[in-house]
Amino acid sequence: MTFQLDNLKPQTGARRRKTRKGRGIGAGQGASCGFGMRGQKSRSGRPTRPGFEGGQMPLYRRVPKLKHFPLVNPTQYTLLNVGKLSSLKAGSTVDLDSLVKEGILTSDHHPLKVLGNGELSVKLTVQAAAFSASARAKIEAAGGTCDIVG
Repeated sequence: MTFQLDNLKPQTGARRRKTRKGRGIGAGQGASCGFGMRGQKSRSGRPTRPGFEGGQMPLYRRVPKLKHFPLVNPTQYTLLNVGKLSSLKAGSTVDLDSLVKEGILTSDHHPLKVLGNGELSVKLTVQAAAFSASARAKIEAAGGTCDIVG
């Protein structure tokens, strides 16, 4: 049998009859029509507006509306300005461990982010988790390279 628009019909058992509510006890949904005995959810026009929490201050009003949300899991970086790198010798590779050994940084708990404050005239290969745009520009202007390390 080929399917055509004039002979399409739903599969057997796919469509059910609508329940007729309030038509007596034998119909299965008599009297209260499945809404229970009393209470807000049994009344006509019953559904409360979306977000209504029974008079409690609703979530959309409890949550702050504008800026200054605290980030749940903020990414923390060990920050370093480009100006601190000018004391290193030219052509060296700079990463978090080497900076701690040199004494420029005191801890290596968080990934390294290089910021662009200060001047750099030494050619370096800098390996960090993140670079600001100005830091990347200053390192590359001095002839160095910026490598992102995960």
